[in-house]
Amino acid sequence: MSLSTHVLDAASGKPAWGVVVRLESRDGTVLESGKTDADGRITGWDAPVGVHRLVFEVEGPFYPEVAVTFRVTDASEHYHVPLLLSPFAYSTYRGS
Repeated sequence: MSLSTHVLDAASGKPAWGVVVRLESRDGTVLESGKTDADGRITGWDAPVGVHRLVFEVEGPFYPEVAVTFRVTDASEHYHVPLLLSPFAYSTYRGS
């Protein structure tokens, strides 16, 4: 299964580059880690079927980190998990 993420700074309307992101298994084992590129993206990660968590170290004024827990059910699919940030809120969805 391939996994990607895209972090956008909704307050500035620009990609959030340099955000540290970890992909963890349900038990907290770190499977992948990296930083978003100049376009706010990380691509090419793999995760097995199961429950996983993306942890974004956003260091915002209210949220120091954002954790998004999701379930991989089909190893042949691509999973895209975007994160939209603002100083006091965030949202996410299953992208394409």
